[in-house]
Amino acid sequence: MIEATLCYLICPAPIREVLLGLKKTGFGRGKYDGIGGKIEPGETPAGAAVREVAEEIGVRVDVADLVPSGDIRFLFPAAREMEHHVFLFLVWNWSGEPAETDEIRPAWFRVDALPWEEMWADAVHWLPGVLDGDAVHGEIAFNDDNETVAAVRLEPWRDRPAVPPDL
Repeated sequence: MIEATLCYLICPAPIREVLLGLKKTGFGRGKYDGIGGKIEPGETPAGAAVREVAEEIGVRVDVADLVPSGDIRFLFPAAREMEHHVFLFLVWNWSGEPAETDEIRPAWFRVDALPWEEMWADAVHWLPGVLDGDAVHGEIAFNDDNETVAAVRLEPWRDRPAVPPDL
């Protein structure tokens, strides 16, 4: 199982927006998702999130500014090589402006108007709660088409971190 991260840059009230990236290559091509990628050997999930955000959109994030928001195992019974254990992070502080790279085209979306039809089908089951400050732990299994969701097993993350009050 591939270990990876997803990081969501958040602009707080009055208009809450989240940065998503349109994947241009590789796994997830053509879908919007958080910014992230594989955890390298010897790297922590937080360290990987910081590195991936810098590589994928040219933005600097400090580990201390990451808010851990849970972890989800994405299961693909018809394609085990696609299975991921993903660590989720929110961040409100960063430096630099998101820029398009060979891999990602970043775009801001209102939290209440996400492009669900252009995202992985699982996101609707957990992303709204995470963006509202809830943290999750669990598994999501896909059907044999590797696109639609077969089962969702999520629970609140026990050690839920504090989130900024203006969320």
